[in-house]
Amino acid sequence: MVEENVLLVLSLFFVMAMLFVVSQRIKISYPILLVIGGLGISLIPGMPVISINPDLVFLVFLPPLLFEAAWYTNWDSLKKWRRSIMSLGFGLVFFTSIAIAYFSVNIIPGFTLALGFLLGGIISPPDAVAATSVLKGVQIPKRGLTLLEGESLVNDAASLTVFRFALAVILTGQFVFQKAASEFVVLSIMGVVVGLAVAHILYLFLRYVAKSSSISTPITLIAPYIMYLVAEHFHWSGVLAVVSGGLFLSFRSGDYLNYHTRIQTKEVWATLGFLLNGFVFILIGLELPVIVAGLGQYSQEEAINYALIISAIVIVLRIILVYLSEYLPRFLSKKIRTKEKSPGWKLPLVVGWAGMRGVVSLASALAIPLTLNNGDPFPHRNLILFITFVVILITLVFQGLTLPILIKIIKMDEIDLEEPLENQIDEIRVQLAKDSIAYLDSHYSKEMEEYETIARIREQLIRSITVSENAKLEDRRAQLTAVRSLYNKIMLEIVAVRRNGLYKLRQEKHYDSSIIKDLEYTLDLEESRLKRK
Repeated sequence: MVEENVLLVLSLFFVMAMLFVVSQRIKISYPILLVIGGLGISLIPGMPVISINPDLVFLVFLPPLLFEAAWYTNWDSLKKWRRSIMSLGFGLVFFTSIAIAYFSVNIIPGFTLALGFLLGGIISPPDAVAATSVLKGVQIPKRGLTLLEGESLVNDAASLTVFRFALAVILTGQFVFQKAASEFVVLSIMGVVVGLAVAHILYLFLRYVAKSSSISTPITLIAPYIMYLVAEHFHWSGVLAVVSGGLFLSFRSGDYLNYHTRIQTKEVWATLGFLLNGFVFILIGLELPVIVAGLGQYSQEEAINYALIISAIVIVLRIILVYLSEYLPRFLSKKIRTKEKSPGWKLPLVVGWAGMRGVVSLASALAIPLTLNNGDPFPHRNLILFITFVVILITLVFQGLTLPILIKIIKMDEIDLEEPLENQIDEIRVQLAKDSIAYLDSHYSKEMEEYETIARIREQLIRSITVSENAKLEDRRAQLTAVRSLYNKIMLEIVAVRRNGLYKLRQEKHYDSSIIKDLEYTLDLEESRLKRK
């Protein structure tokens, strides 16, 4: 039995890999194909049902997903647009939860307000992974991407907090506003404190004790679980502990990660994030037949109608709230109008339409317990799961496929006329090259006179400065951009030639295989650097 389940899980991982390959070929965001794949699996006759303990869903899936989002947060952008991010992250979640709660009570027979808030907490947070993967290769103002990524980090924490409170009300049947408000403040503050405390301990260990990537990378993998478990042990917010601790470790990562550890950690987290995202979608696909069969008093047609209505409410409400969050503060505050350039009508529309729901909503729905504290079945659990899946399906597939089309139709332009990133890169390169030349002059002036090889290092740095400074001339920018693209293309081809050469040398077996592997790793680093450009 165990072997069969393991084989099934491994087969599902293989299916996920195939769906990802297909998404790359047809240039569609892979979360869209994952949710379609989950639906397709549910339609296969005779597919076994995998049931996961709801208590394990939060523990297994959410800590690493939240930690990954915190780890890759752009601090400068988060600080710059913190007002918009916070208003979207918290305001949109709470208003969406309230709206869904009251709408669902009025349209779904037997639904209570607590169940409505539970459903609202589940489907309120958009998924930044889905949005950013859809937006790859599409021109969108930098502010838009920053808002989507920053909002996702905040609204995950806010929505999961709403979810936990609503769940506690349903399980205990008690709700006192003053008590709930004080508990919310305590668990939020102490969750952040626990996250930062654990993060500081791990930071000291990583910086002064763990010097190897074989230790540092596993520590970053277990860090979110430690933060989450410690906070939850004291009945504080494990979600906020993971987010706050992840932000701290990300901010200080330059102190304890070397080049090898950074590369390894990035690849490991990318793999883990893909597997967790994919497995949740596949898991709901396997449970969907049981969910549909257990709708109870509701027919499939009724459940679909409820889900479609709630999906429409979620989509329209997000667009309205995005416009309000952008323009209401500007209307009320002259300081904001002076400090921030108007987003126009296009950017809020795109940010509002990019509200695709994803893996956090799905994991939250799967975490609903099967029974109440008294042993009775959890009311309307299957209906909530079904509605969640349909909302994710519609927002991911419909909005995900139409978002690039919408951006092309309205012809998005950059709003904030900041210095282009290419200029910043050139300026940094010039400054670093000048620092390097000064270092060579002060430490190796004699060696540069004696050895031509050493002198060439200085000459190469001078040439790089000249090229970067010339790039500032407008009449040469297009030409230099073309030259850089050609340079990258040629260097990648040379890497491929060298890789083929290594392959032939390996086949001839004249050289030690460990040397071949080391040289191959060097080529991997070079190829990775060139492709990032």
